Amino acid sequence: MRLGIRAKQIAGVTAIVGLSVVALSGLAVERLARVVMGESLARGKLLASMIYQRAFEIVPTSAEPYAALRDDLGLRSILRGTLYDPGVSGASVVDANGIVVASSDSALIGRALAPSQDLEPVANDNVIAQLSVIYSNEGRTLEVRQPLTLGGAPFVTIHVGVSTVLMRSALSDWLFPTLLAAAAALVIAVIVAGVLSERLLRPIHVIRSGLTRLGRGEFGVTLDLPPGDEFGELGSFFNTVSQQLSADRTALAGQKANLQVAVEHLEDAVALINPSGELLFSNPAMQATLGTEVIGKPIATLLPGNHPARTIVEETLASHQSRGPVQASIHEDVELLLMTQMITGTSGELVGVLLVARNVAYMSRVQSMLAYSRKLVALGRLTAGIAHEVKNPLNAMIIHLELLRTKIRSAAQAAQPQPAVAAATGTLGLSGTAPLVAALPPAAQSALEHVEVIESEIRRLDGVVQGFLKFTRPEDLRLAPVRVPELLGAIQQIVEPEAKKNGVKVSMDCSGAIPPVNGDAGMLRQVFLNLAINACQAMPQGGSLRITCAPVSHQRVEVRVEDTGVGIAKEHLPKIFDLYFTTKDHGTGIGLSMVYRIVQLHDGEIEVESTQGRGTTFRVLLPQAAEV
Repeated sequence: MRLGIRAKQIAGVTAIVGLSVVALSGLAVERLARVVMGESLARGKLLASMIYQRAFEIVPTSAEPYAALRDDLGLRSILRGTLYDPGVSGASVVDANGIVVASSDSALIGRALAPSQDLEPVANDNVIAQLSVIYSNEGRTLEVRQPLTLGGAPFVTIHVGVSTVLMRSALSDWLFPTLLAAAAALVIAVIVAGVLSERLLRPIHVIRSGLTRLGRGEFGVTLDLPPGDEFGELGSFFNTVSQQLSADRTALAGQKANLQVAVEHLEDAVALINPSGELLFSNPAMQATLGTEVIGKPIATLLPGNHPARTIVEETLASHQSRGPVQASIHEDVELLLMTQMITGTSGELVGVLLVARNVAYMSRVQSMLAYSRKLVALGRLTAGIAHEVKNPLNAMIIHLELLRTKIRSAAQAAQPQPAVAAATGTLGLSGTAPLVAALPPAAQSALEHVEVIESEIRRLDGVVQGFLKFTRPEDLRLAPVRVPELLGAIQQIVEPEAKKNGVKVSMDCSGAIPPVNGDAGMLRQVFLNLAINACQAMPQGGSLRITCAPVSHQRVEVRVEDTGVGIAKEHLPKIFDLYFTTKDHGTGIGLSMVYRIVQLHDGEIEVESTQGRGTTFRVLLPQAAEV
């Protein structure tokens, strides 16, 4: 049974109130159960402590402890006094064999005490277990136990029985008003929800009625809704739209042509099929699949029987229900997202089916590129600010270090005897600093050495900032078809001198039949040049460098750069693309990071395989350029 908006609102409000009442009531019951259990446990422990204190005074001083416990009037009074507590069923002192020595019930003396459940574990248990004990079929007696030792060995145990009747009574007295309040809250919620739905949903019924009339083809429909709120504004907007529809009815024919032009420029493939399964319209993207001169032909003759587009259209025509989106693989290189939309007339009859096919791979690449570009732009702004804030202090430090160096030399020269200074000056002349530094006192020379170290580290830090800024600055991609064989051939000529220096033999296997890739030629040149140079440097004792390329699935081109060098340690493989990570003595750790970044900008992939002592292989996948 389908519920209307009013029934859904009433059910929703009632459900929310009901769940809230149930949750709060359950929480209250849980708290009260724990309080009742806690009070009963505290009462039992108090009585057990009183009995324990009296027994503790008797036992150590008596020759016959059991007889003393049984005949002591004070202990007997305490035990009988427990009967006046409405929540306590009795108390007993039991020896190590379970025989009652003294009890509030004199008939139990000398007999074995019936076993009862310990109260303390129940008081510490969950609320479900506590309620099951309190509301058992018949009243139960729980015990609070207090052992008494003599000479380090158990002597007697004090048992105080606590009845669950009082606990049940306390909880029951509270549950009835709680349930009554919950029922009242639910009734009030239903009444309030009904009143609110009547007041709040009336404008919705009016709007639905107006839309129904407008859907039947009536024009000039107006809504009478009170102004002053959102529904009034919606009614005014509806009336304006209705008037515009009436005025523009004669202009719909011209708008149809404009709509057709817009559809023709969509990246999505769009087709319109009539109820007989014949093609009425297809945009250029769909014509790549169906053909150009196919208007008026049945879709069954244009697509094979197992084609997903034909299947979803035939299902829509048979069931008169829209389908999708459904992801389908046309072949290994193309994945589409197919959906159909029913088009009905004013009387509800089927007019046609709109088929939309979206290239999932293309959309994924576009979304990935946009997301990555946004991140790079934000990161570029951040790093530009960091570079500005860091470089100014670094430049100031360099200047002040130079001033400090000059002052140290001047102070050292002023402190030296004039002949030594003159001799040093005569040796130094007007250029060069080594003789003068050598003539300075050891303390001044040490200070200047520290200044040199500080300056060197500041300049290194400046280089790091410059490299980081270069890595994160957004690049202006100039995408165009790039022929991989020509690109790699130019790189081979540049790499040959470095290869000959290390005794590396370079070979290339990349035929001219390789389809062009979509990329920036300059940036891709930097990628493969970095990989080739790194490979040569990884073979200081000579070896071979092999560069190959080949088309692969999903309309991509694969480029492999393989060397027989020292390889990469297994623990270093996950870090090689991290910025500033390097294992070279004089490396910067930026080269491979730039390679990874450029490949990502081109919506490509890069993989690496390496075995220490045998070599490394980099595999770069780049998307093919669209055929013109």
